[in-house]
Amino acid sequence: MHILHMTLSNETKTEQLIFDKPELIIGKKIESDIYIDNHQASRRHARLYYENRQWHIEDLHSTNGTLLNHKAVKKSPLTADDIIEIADYKLQFKPHRSEIPAKERVSDSLKQSIENSSVLFVPPTTLHKRLSEKLDQLLEKNRVAFASQDEKKSYISQQLKEMLGLGFLENYLSDPTITEVMINGPDEIYIEQSGAIRKTPERFSSPGVLMNIIDRVLTPLGRHVDETSPLVDARLPDGSRIHIALPPISLQGAVLTIRKFLPCFSKLDDLVSVGSIDQHTADLLKNLVRQRKNILISGGTSSGKTTLLNVLANCISDSERLITIEDSAELKLTQPHTIRLESRPANIENKGEIPIRVLVQNALRMRPDRIIVGECRGAEAFDMLQAMNTGHDGCLSTCHSNSPRDALKRIENMVMMAGLGLPSQAIREQIASAIQIIVQTRRQWTDAKALRTVTHITKISGMERETLLTHDIFNSTKGDPHDIDPA
Repeated sequence: MHILHMTLSNETKTEQLIFDKPELIIGKKIESDIYIDNHQASRRHARLYYENRQWHIEDLHSTNGTLLNHKAVKKSPLTADDIIEIADYKLQFKPHRSEIPAKERVSDSLKQSIENSSVLFVPPTTLHKRLSEKLDQLLEKNRVAFASQDEKKSYISQQLKEMLGLGFLENYLSDPTITEVMINGPDEIYIEQSGAIRKTPERFSSPGVLMNIIDRVLTPLGRHVDETSPLVDARLPDGSRIHIALPPISLQGAVLTIRKFLPCFSKLDDLVSVGSIDQHTADLLKNLVRQRKNILISGGTSSGKTTLLNVLANCISDSERLITIEDSAELKLTQPHTIRLESRPANIENKGEIPIRVLVQNALRMRPDRIIVGECRGAEAFDMLQAMNTGHDGCLSTCHSNSPRDALKRIENMVMMAGLGLPSQAIREQIASAIQIIVQTRRQWTDAKALRTVTHITKISGMERETLLTHDIFNSTKGDPHDIDPA
């Protein structure tokens, strides 16, 4: 059976194609089986052919090449929902139903029945049981063979995860030893486990399955991503952060990165227990917070800045009114009088954006005892300094940098982004009077495992001419703290 179903589309049209022949030529030659009306296509650009009971795509030495799932291809077999790109045309491969393996046909049938019914309004436990029984019946009816009952149960469980949840990703998200999941297109999935990054054997059966997972993640969050808006940052209900990048921004297909929120670290004692800091450093940090020092936590990506910010914020007295401001709300504070604000990106019409800077400005009118900004990335650094300099002592924030001195330069550069035309001298004076302590974090490797540690606690002690003066209260290269009194 050579019947082939394809969807051909470009910016102006979409059409369904059906062929019943073992070979098809694609190109801009008018006699081509699939005509591509674009000067970037070659006259005989590529061919589709049926061999060994499977369809294949082959590039015919075209001038501008052929893409399969956003990657250049010379020759490759095709699977369901693969996307072929030639010039500005896309062809989505839809094999005839008789060519789809029996297991997939059964699963597709059940998925379709779910979409066409109100079964999703059934309680989750009941729904899972019903679908499991239904899938079992369909497998028996279609005489789908399994090596053992355990293999059959495993297959049913995996299919239900894909239909109702996130497939094999759920295993990663529920594993407390996995801190990050990195999906680089449907074929490459990496995880960070116990501090080490490794590639997993799992893969998505097609780009379409991966996109369904992404839609399933974003829909409950009220977010949307597509080719016209290919980037999105969001937060899962448990506090984990997700970032999605789609083609044409991403060249290897849809990229999904999930940084899991680790709720186990909520107190300084938790960091002491895992060896991130010692008890002397923990006591020093707690004293600095309780003395209402304005603290900036500095460090590289995945160095533990947000975790440390959360831990330090939980050292604040329950009697104080706290306002947290974040891009994606991750902080889990225990104080009863906490107001949580989260920035909002622009919608599809590029309207409705509420950046962190606006939230910082509004927080000043909400009678805060302390303001906690998840991360300073731009012009909001100026408003944060203003807050610190107008009686709001004990503020906390983070920024990306590799050392305490670099952190000061980063803050100066971010203030310049506010576009107020302030001279460097004035900005440094603002920094010197606003920020009192910089805590530097770093991700270090010990015994093939990553440990996030505090390397410096640095005090800003004023200015000498145009230079900000600093000295280390604590430096991990010199042992224990040597200046316990931060005053």
